[in-house]
Amino acid sequence: MVAGSLIAGMVLLTGVGHHASAVVQQDELNLEQMALSFEEDFDTLDVSAWGPGTRWIAHTPWSGDFGGARFSDPREGFPFSIEDGILRIEARRDDEGEWQSGLLASVDPRGDGFAQQYGYFEMRARLPDGPGVWPAFWLIGKDRSKATAEIDILEYYGDKPGGYSSVVHVWHRDGRHSSQYNRNEVFGPGADAPGAFNTYGVRVDRDWIRVYFNRRFVWKTETQPEHRQPLYILLNLALVDGPTKDATPDPSHMFVDYVRAYRLD
Repeated sequence: MVAGSLIAGMVLLTGVGHHASAVVQQDELNLEQMALSFEEDFDTLDVSAWGPGTRWIAHTPWSGDFGGARFSDPREGFPFSIEDGILRIEARRDDEGEWQSGLLASVDPRGDGFAQQYGYFEMRARLPDGPGVWPAFWLIGKDRSKATAEIDILEYYGDKPGGYSSVVHVWHRDGRHSSQYNRNEVFGPGADAPGAFNTYGVRVDRDWIRVYFNRRFVWKTETQPEHRQPLYILLNLALVDGPTKDATPDPSHMFVDYVRAYRLD
């Protein structure tokens, strides 16, 4: 997400990790062995454009927009709204025909907010339909002085509705970029459809980054040194910056029931 995960030709794929067919006991998720450290149930929404003092800000802390929609400052009813404990993120065209949408980050530009080294991070959400939509749930390391450590727990492309992508990036300041990628072909009819509420999670420890769908293990890859630091949370409804954007439903919506994090006690 930081520098455009769509540009596959510029990515050095250093491995695709281990898949669900090789599940062992260590890969199974047991929340009883963890302690809740962050809980956002969206009964209300504490957000500002840049902080300080709010739980969320509405931009990446480094001021980096990406994709085919600009992330909007929050205002009444847009791009965020709350109903019955569900967050709705809306993407729509403005009066000039330009796309606007929403992003939430749990750390502000000064580094204040929620971040955690290691643990399990989870979002329960319904994803939008249609070409061009690009919702995501992801983590960024707080220390970006030498490299940006990124974990894309969920990247979903509306024109590929059979599954979603999980990607672990290291973006070095000298221009080098390493990436581990997996396509999670998990969606089906009914309860497992992208338009149903599902959980998307990642467990990070010193050795492994493990991805879960509805708390079922789907993939893991080795933890890189750059990811052994506090990570903060981002979620957004972006649009692909390409021809599919012209066919994107206007408006489009992403619905989020909760975002939670757990410590590995």
